[in-house]
Amino acid sequence: MMRRARQAAGAVVVLSLSACGSGGQARETTLNVYAASSLQVPFEEIAEEFEAAHSGVDVQLNFAGSSDLAAQIRAGAPAEVFASANEATMEQIAAEQLLASEPRPFATNVLTIAVAEGNPLGIESLASLAEPTVSVVLCAPQVPCGSAAGDVQELTGVSLTPVSEESSVTDVLGKVSSGQADAGLVYVTDAAAAAGSVDSVPFDAAAQAANVYPIAVTGTGGDLAADFVDLVTGVQGQRVLAAHGFGKPGR
Repeated sequence: MMRRARQAAGAVVVLSLSACGSGGQARETTLNVYAASSLQVPFEEIAEEFEAAHSGVDVQLNFAGSSDLAAQIRAGAPAEVFASANEATMEQIAAEQLLASEPRPFATNVLTIAVAEGNPLGIESLASLAEPTVSVVLCAPQVPCGSAAGDVQELTGVSLTPVSEESSVTDVLGKVSSGQADAGLVYVTDAAAAAGSVDSVPFDAAAQAANVYPIAVTGTGGDLAADFVDLVTGVQGQRVLAAHGFGKPGR
C-alpha cells in the first residue's frame, strides 16, 4: 500500500521508518522522498515503479516548494532523498553538510505563462503581463520558479508587479485556475498537467532561464535512497520525466 505525504508549505514533516506485521510476517520499510511540487506527477509514477521492484518498501513522497523542503530538512525532517527544482537550493543543503551523496542533475524545466482557459484577455507575451489591468501572480523570489521569473524579467527588461508571491509553482497555478489572478508564470509541465483548467502562452526568453533539477541522498539516507536516485536518473526515470514534459539535464 502506498502512502503519499503532501504537507502544507513550510510544515515540518515527521515521517519515521516503519515496520508492519509480527512474527513471520514481512516487514515494511518506508523511504522518505522530498521533492519539488512540480515533480508530483512523474515522481508518483516513479515511486510506483520503485515499489514494484522493491518488495516491502513504501515510498512516502512529500511535495512542496524547494525552499520549504530545504527548511524542513534543516529542521531535522527525516528526508532520505531530496529533489530540488534548482541547483542553488541543493547547493545550500550541500554546503550545510546535509547530503550523503553528490547531487545529480536529472531534468530541466522552463517557464510559460498560465492564463485562464480560452485566454480571455488575449495575453500574447511577457510584456502583456506588465499591463496595469492584468493581475499577475509569481512564485516568491527564494523559490526556484520565482528565481527563474526574476531571470526572465532581467533578460527581457520587462518588470512585473505581482498581486501575490507564492511558495510553490502549484500555488501560482491554483491562483490562475481559480480566477484569483489573470495570469502567472509556471513551469510548462505544470501548465500541461492542468490543461482544461488553464491555457499556456509560451515566450522566447523562457529557454534562456531554464531550471536544472538535481537529486541527492541526504545524510539520513542509505542504500534504498541511492537506489531511488539511480531510478530517477536512469533510463526508466528519464522516460517517465520526458513523458511529462521535462527536458534532459544536458550533462
